Amino acid sequence: MTNSSMKHTLLATFALALAVPALAADPAPTGNPYLTNVPASPGLSLPKLPSLPTLPSLLSIPKFPAQGVRPYEMSGVVPQDVKAGLIKSMLPVMNMTTRMDLKDMMNLMTIKYKAKPGLTFDDVKTSMELRANSLNFKKVGESPMWKDFQAVLGDMDAPRIEVYHYCDIAVGREMLKYSPESAVYMPCRFTIMEDADKNIWVMTLDWDTTWLDSVKGRMGTPDVLWDHAVVIRDKMDNIMRAAANGDL
Repeated sequence: MTNSSMKHTLLATFALALAVPALAADPAPTGNPYLTNVPASPGLSLPKLPSLPTLPSLLSIPKFPAQGVRPYEMSGVVPQDVKAGLIKSMLPVMNMTTRMDLKDMMNLMTIKYKAKPGLTFDDVKTSMELRANSLNFKKVGESPMWKDFQAVLGDMDAPRIEVYHYCDIAVGREMLKYSPESAVYMPCRFTIMEDADKNIWVMTLDWDTTWLDSVKGRMGTPDVLWDHAVVIRDKMDNIMRAAANGDL
């Protein structure tokens, strides 16, 4: 834009601003003459929503401790009062927008697929193991929880529930180099279980990281780690779908 055109734009804006009081002085319309016989609307009644946390309350949350910068270097310990403060600051927003309870939160953080009718528990398990092996996803453990329910608790009515532990060792190493605290999420876990109606489900923690695309800089996630995370998430989804479909 040239200096001349910029001046004209500023003058036009100034003139419009001066004209606003004059426009506002005109008498307001008395109503739509075509709606004179239509009953007045009672209007909308919106529910009272909880107030959002104020800026001072957000600023009062203590800062996080220093981050580790070298491979395998631990970040400082986050005090419990800091964690509690962050959670309390987020709860009003979550409650206002979703009205979620704990069961909703658990469901939100889970990816699950219902097995095809006719598949047995062992069919689903076999398909899971075959697909994981083909994707170089190593099985490193297995927890038959339902057997402990029977042996330890004497609960013979609980449905069959088993948890399987898998690992991609190369990705695991990169995660630990970047954040040693990520060890608490390792290894990756799949759960196969029967529900109250004897339907069989395959589940895992939702590792979808695509939402970070909308955050500037992906919250500092290194590109190589981002690529690994996407690959792992895709592999896990592939394995679960194969298990639920009974693919061999």
